[in-house]
Amino acid sequence: MADAATQLPWEAVIGLETHVQLGTDSKIFTAASTTFGDEPNTHIDPVVCGLPGTLPVLNQKVLEYAVKAAMALNLNIAEHSKFDRKQYFYPDLPKNYQISQFDQPIAEEGWIEVEVAEKGKDTYLKTIGIERLHMEEDAGKLVHAGSDRLAGSTHSLVDYNRAGVALAEIVSKPDLRTGREAAEYASEIRRIMRYLGVSDGNMQEGSLRCDVNISVRRGPDAPFGTKVEIKNMNSFSAIQKAVDYEIKRQVKAYEAGEPVVQETRLWDEGKQLTKSMRSKEGASDYRYFPDPDLGPIEVSAEQREGWRAELPELPAAKRHRYADDLGLSQYDARVLTDERQMADYFEAVVTAGADAKLSANWITGDLAAYVNSNRLSFAALPFRPEQLSEMVQLIDGGKISGKIAKEILPELLEKGGSPKAIVDERGLGMISDPAAIEAIVDELLGAHPEEVEAFRGGKTKLQGFFVGQLMKKTGGKADPKLANQILSQKLKGG
Repeated sequence: MADAATQLPWEAVIGLETHVQLGTDSKIFTAASTTFGDEPNTHIDPVVCGLPGTLPVLNQKVLEYAVKAAMALNLNIAEHSKFDRKQYFYPDLPKNYQISQFDQPIAEEGWIEVEVAEKGKDTYLKTIGIERLHMEEDAGKLVHAGSDRLAGSTHSLVDYNRAGVALAEIVSKPDLRTGREAAEYASEIRRIMRYLGVSDGNMQEGSLRCDVNISVRRGPDAPFGTKVEIKNMNSFSAIQKAVDYEIKRQVKAYEAGEPVVQETRLWDEGKQLTKSMRSKEGASDYRYFPDPDLGPIEVSAEQREGWRAELPELPAAKRHRYADDLGLSQYDARVLTDERQMADYFEAVVTAGADAKLSANWITGDLAAYVNSNRLSFAALPFRPEQLSEMVQLIDGGKISGKIAKEILPELLEKGGSPKAIVDERGLGMISDPAAIEAIVDELLGAHPEEVEAFRGGKTKLQGFFVGQLMKKTGGKADPKLANQILSQKLKGG
């Protein structure tokens, strides 16, 4: 008879190691440029290559960005930390060791709040613990000829432009349980880094990459299973799909009595599965020791507080404020806060006097579509926040209809300008004089006696016909609410 433990459902235990390229102009220990996309091997120097007689010097901006990132993740900043050498040989690591941080990282013990939203399921909040953030240098990049990866290639070329670029590695605690949670966590990390301005988070360019560690166990009280790592995930959808696949693969293996080995695997997007890459190294394999060329790092209380004062309001705080103070839905709050520029634009519109919900509808709808299709940013949009606020207030105050706003919007998006001035100049203001609307209604009813008779005979849906005729005759300028009231009264014989 099976024991009780084997009857419990399987639970996944997931942690992420997120590598964030810090957006400094120069590399972590040298003045070499970090510009992306230039000719291979044009941004290297003797320090990057570790040539004899060279000495690394820590880039002060890297330290500032790392500390700000750590603060935003609620981590405790170490007063004293150090750099270590992590020994391993690989062709894209010119020194044959990587300068990183091992036992004394710059920050430890933090957390972030993640909003987990999935179609067809309830949205929920989850707090994810963060074990540490440490600074290190990036490796170069191998380009495999004849194949997109090492297997099957005829030869490989190495580009050291990325070698020595500053990284912040963020290690989560094993608090994630599903592929969706993992993808949302990674997305929130990128969102926070972009809000801070410490990284562009561009996954297509490798500015943010994730390694995912996954094991499964029988129930929440069981010991952890054997951990498998999936390397270099560079999209949120890939993270979710790879995690979900790997959970099923491990459960299937255990239930078939097969072992799950500790290894590093890769996600094959084409085949939608994970494939074994190599056995997983342990910390002892890297032979860490303190880097003799770099002194200890000290961050004073004064320096910490100065940098803390420069932090912006972060996405989670904005989401709560938009929902609690402005009355927006969770969905609207989430969309508006996804990018800082959109959130800043929205807040400027509301500050100028517009209704929050109406403003959100225009920004997440027509304006976002225009920005995305034209590859613009909200900061570069010719239609400025105060101008949108003016338009929203015209609609909200019954001065123009939504239809009129839609008609003038393309011009405003292209050139900007005052919506009120355009409305006044072209005579597009709403007709809200009851006597004027009543006269038009009388004219319409007189022109359509058969439809009037049919309405009074029970075909009440014909009111929509008369509304359409009225709007057509007035060019969409009749006050819809008032027009419906007068039409309804007249059609009923009033």
